[in-house]
Amino acid sequence: MLNDLKVKVGPQFYEYHTDALAVVPQLLEEYKANNILIVHGTVSWEKAKPKLDFLNNSSYHFTYHQYTGECSYYGTDLVMEAARKAGTDFIIGVGGGKLTDLVGYAAHRLNLNFGVIPTLASNCAPWTPLSVMYKENGESEGKTEHFLRQAAFLITEPELVIDSPVEYFIAGLADTLAKWYESDAILQQEHLKKEPFLQMAGFTSVLCKEAIMRDSAQAIQDMKEQKLSDEFIRLSEIVFAVAGMVGGLGDKYARNAAAHAMHDGMSKYIPESHQFLHGEKVAYGIFYQLAIEGKWSLIDQLLPFYKELNLPMSLHQMGIYPEDEAVIDEIVAFVHSKAKVHLIPVTITESSLKQAVYQLEEYMTDKV
Repeated sequence: MLNDLKVKVGPQFYEYHTDALAVVPQLLEEYKANNILIVHGTVSWEKAKPKLDFLNNSSYHFTYHQYTGECSYYGTDLVMEAARKAGTDFIIGVGGGKLTDLVGYAAHRLNLNFGVIPTLASNCAPWTPLSVMYKENGESEGKTEHFLRQAAFLITEPELVIDSPVEYFIAGLADTLAKWYESDAILQQEHLKKEPFLQMAGFTSVLCKEAIMRDSAQAIQDMKEQKLSDEFIRLSEIVFAVAGMVGGLGDKYARNAAAHAMHDGMSKYIPESHQFLHGEKVAYGIFYQLAIEGKWSLIDQLLPFYKELNLPMSLHQMGIYPEDEAVIDEIVAFVHSKAKVHLIPVTITESSLKQAVYQLEEYMTDKV
């Protein structure tokens, strides 16, 4: 029996289909919302506005706040200031992963209910009650803010999500694929195999992995052609919703091990990595975790998929390999400091983590 498992399944209400946004007024009524703060971005906001008919509803008073582009402590303070000034009693975030992270954390700080309308399928941020924090210059804070409040709703429409950059969708597929590669070895340990919520987390990670490996090429092509196919709708839903259930059901045993720790370390200590999307850095992180575990055959199995989606496979390939060994030492020390990395059932030391960096770069030399 586990005494430290915190199950946070997902938003209070979820819909994803054509015309789903029509239900928003019912939910605002459910939460007795009157003064609503809309937090939004730039390009995605202009595309989303025509679909947000509820903004024309005179029953509500809307205030608008354009975020800085980062989920930062500074940006959180700005949202909180805007909400307090407007007497806000409900927040709605319209945008991508960093924006939904920002809204969730600000609402937590303000003790307000919030809803999210994702415009991208780039990660599971809209589903999860946690926020990955960055500085305003894009550097990772190396810190994730966890909170107990779930979103009051997560609602969006495929027509909105498909009209977004395809590279974000590809990065989202890679980020979601990591759910299985980061959690499977942990969940297969004997003392965890009979825990029901961890079993459900494992089943969900398998569902994500199998669908992505099977349907990604078709879904990406359909997105490029703006075709709302079953493959695109299914995989986009898996990226921003279903994937969040892996960590929601499995907590620390199924959330963010070495692949995401490497992402955070790169984002913190290699400024040049900021040119890559979250999921792209996590894709490299998957290979890094497999190197830590010595699972080179699994890397070989993934190579065709990575090449088809043009995902990063090594630091040299990305053009960001740090020539200064001290930078690698900093990244390795950071990865080693993350408790969830030590749930992986292999011996983890700073030396072994550093060796894995070098081994992976050498292994990929003639494969990229």
